[in-house]
Amino acid sequence: MASPPVTTRLMKIDAAASKVVPMRPSKLTGLQLYSRYAFAGAICCSVTHGILTPVDVIKTRIQLDPVTYNSGLIGTFRQVIAKEGAQALLSGLGPTVVGYFLQGALRFGGYEFFKKQSISWLGHETASNNRTTVYLTSAALAEFFGDIALCPLEATRIRLVAEPTFANGLASGFTKIAKQEGIGALYSGFGPILLKQIPYTMAAFVVYENAQEIAYKAINKSTISNTTQTAVNLGSGLLAGFAAALVSQPADTMLSKINKTSRLPGEGTISRLLKIAKELGLRGSYSGIGPRLVMVGGMGAGQFAIYGSIKKACVLSPVVLKFDWLIGKVLGATGGVEIL
Repeated sequence: MASPPVTTRLMKIDAAASKVVPMRPSKLTGLQLYSRYAFAGAICCSVTHGILTPVDVIKTRIQLDPVTYNSGLIGTFRQVIAKEGAQALLSGLGPTVVGYFLQGALRFGGYEFFKKQSISWLGHETASNNRTTVYLTSAALAEFFGDIALCPLEATRIRLVAEPTFANGLASGFTKIAKQEGIGALYSGFGPILLKQIPYTMAAFVVYENAQEIAYKAINKSTISNTTQTAVNLGSGLLAGFAAALVSQPADTMLSKINKTSRLPGEGTISRLLKIAKELGLRGSYSGIGPRLVMVGGMGAGQFAIYGSIKKACVLSPVVLKFDWLIGKVLGATGGVEIL
């Protein structure tokens, strides 16, 4: 039996193909979408803070006892290792990783959420004309909720660094403070942590967003390689980290001081803060700025680079890319907590 002509077979194939309904990616919205942003933020913050724990230990020691630790970053490293051993540089690692995992999720996920809500509420034109205000407001709101989760774990970390014999780790340190001093003691530094973290995050996101805008005015993002895009994220993040460190340093020093010891009977948080501020002065409030610039600059670069990579891997779908493009179009953002 003769087979049908080639042209007839091709016509049948074309007809069959025309009936195939193309697969559409599932639309990510609400919890599905923002949980991916939160996961990326949790990983980037916990990883970078965890890696830089030794620098954070040195910074905290200098802040708490500048008379003893007065030889700078490298000299203090040597002092601590000679006196307590290299393991002392990992003091507070547990609360650092857990605390910043929770804070990072709320910080980055919340930033994306509040930014989108701001655009919806203000409208595209108003949001575009007031993009810096949108960045600042979104960052401040996200960080506030992040600090609620971070504060008790940061209090535990500082106590473990200040008093290495206080407890063996996160669980024992956390429960010991709560049992001996009450749950309120874990939040005694909530005021300073807000004063530290909210300006920190506002500065970081605004500097990062603007650095990205400047970079991508000179480079066509649609044609650059992944390596170049990562380099831009690293550079923008480094600048953001430096800005955040300088803005938040005085509050960071006060936070270390207030969590070093328990408060005296009848002493309120405000009176303690005023007393510490008076003792420190402007110069004293910037003790430890060298190690912190190294730490926060490195963290800023690492966090935004990791965040961009994980976010791209977890949220890469035409629907989400369209969502990102829309925010970028309205606000002029061209990367970063990459909303483009």
